[in-house]
Amino acid sequence: MALAETVPDSNWERTFYGSPSRECNSPVGIRRDSYSMVRDLLERALALLLLLLSAPVIGILVLAIKASSRGPGIYCQRRVGLGGRVYLMYKLRSMRCDAEARTGPVWASAGQDPRVTPLGHWLRHLHLDELPQLYNIVRGEMSLVGPRPERPEFVGLLAEQIPGYWDRLKVKPGITGLAQINLPPDTDLHSVRCKLVLDREYVNCASPFLDARIVLCTVLRLVGVRGGRAVSWLGLKRVVKLEPDSRATETAPPLASTAAAESEAELSERTPLAASSPLAAVRS
Repeated sequence: MALAETVPDSNWERTFYGSPSRECNSPVGIRRDSYSMVRDLLERALALLLLLLSAPVIGILVLAIKASSRGPGIYCQRRVGLGGRVYLMYKLRSMRCDAEARTGPVWASAGQDPRVTPLGHWLRHLHLDELPQLYNIVRGEMSLVGPRPERPEFVGLLAEQIPGYWDRLKVKPGITGLAQINLPPDTDLHSVRCKLVLDREYVNCASPFLDARIVLCTVLRLVGVRGGRAVSWLGLKRVVKLEPDSRATETAPPLASTAAAESEAELSERTPLAASSPLAAVRS
């Protein structure tokens, strides 16, 4: 499968509120290389400064995590980045250390996930568990703004089911992004398709003005602005409507709640997703 598979725009119906089209000054599929290079240098310098300033907070949180539950304070997980390259993403641990011991890789549940620790709920609510990803930005593996990185165990399956999924790998993954501030976490293929519309918009329309508004929107949400107010104020609100896609079956990565309910016998008979992934052989 080609790394830059595309799908005609007629297959996606997009309804936008605000003025998103102002940033789209280049043809679809053309990267703003000069901006990407300048942004990369600025982001890595800014991330290093923020990492140094937040180091005491990260240290305190690591001690609190280790004191409240068994396991390390910081954990790393493989994610797929720019061009399909697999890297290790760092996070403060918010789940039990044996969260996937019986199920293998799964998507987090939409509601209350029983694998999340009491302290982890607080960390996730305030998004403090994302602080170690500043190190990934310093290393050049991530950006502040971009599509959310997916796990390699799921990428091959999602790419087979969703045309154009590879387009989101044309830029570095981000801690926040246009899709993240508008839509909830992925729980099925429909939610992935909706996010892909906004990820592809960002890939084609990235600009300093758009990035600045996304970062500001994320900050406003962190300090308590909820209910879509921040995205509306900054002209970032997006409503995505998709036409039915008969080419894609409703085969999605398993949810944590579903996988936990299955027996060990059923789990052992399931074909691992990683075996079918075209990215399984890619390594950092």
